[in-house]
Amino acid sequence: MSGHHIRPYGDTTGDGMAQLSFTLPVPHGPRADGAAAQLAAKMGMDPAMVVHSHPIGDGFTFFVVYGSVTHLVDLDAVQVVERDYPLLAPADVNAALKRLLRRKLVVVGACIGTDAHTVGIDAILNIKGFAGEKGLEYYRELRVVNLGAQVTVADLVKRARAERADAVLVSQVVTQRDAHLLNTREMSAAFREATGADCPLLVAGGPRFDPLMAAELGVDRVFGRGTTPGEVASYLVHAITERTAVPA
Repeated sequence: MSGHHIRPYGDTTGDGMAQLSFTLPVPHGPRADGAAAQLAAKMGMDPAMVVHSHPIGDGFTFFVVYGSVTHLVDLDAVQVVERDYPLLAPADVNAALKRLLRRKLVVVGACIGTDAHTVGIDAILNIKGFAGEKGLEYYRELRVVNLGAQVTVADLVKRARAERADAVLVSQVVTQRDAHLLNTREMSAAFREATGADCPLLVAGGPRFDPLMAAELGVDRVFGRGTTPGEVASYLVHAITERTAVPA
């Protein structure tokens, strides 16, 4: 494919073959397969082949459909947030923070609102970490306060101020009715009202967040699915370095 336009790859380069999975509220059987093929065709697959269907409950069927699409992807039009800071080893993070602050950097983390899913915040904060990396509790120059789940915005602001937090990390897994967006906006507004120019770094994360929405949500950074503790630690060094830089 010439230029910056690409098609999906299946058997040969540029053949446009793609795989799609979804669930329909239809009992398993030939009619369900036909409905799945019709939906895939309307989505641009031609031909659309139902390669797998399986009942997943009373009146529901899960499908995998394979077929060719004619759509192109323009890589020049793709907008993402790329990492603009280097990934640092834990020893380098510790050395940088000790040099910059001459004290431990305080991180307060929580799942806010009614969200009871701590897997995300624990993956980043707990020493056991995620993806083979130790969590932020492992870093000698970080003091981590993990408030756990279902923390109200008011309580988060109060505790962060009491701990003199440099950074606040919030995780949101529950996304029904855009709860993760509403909670994050409420959180950022509350911090800025309570702290003004002394607002700590505000970082939000979760599988359904769009990193491009940081400014819209009023936070300094948004991390999406698959973020590792090392990425967050390296970002904190980058952000603190920028905050403490002496203007030219």
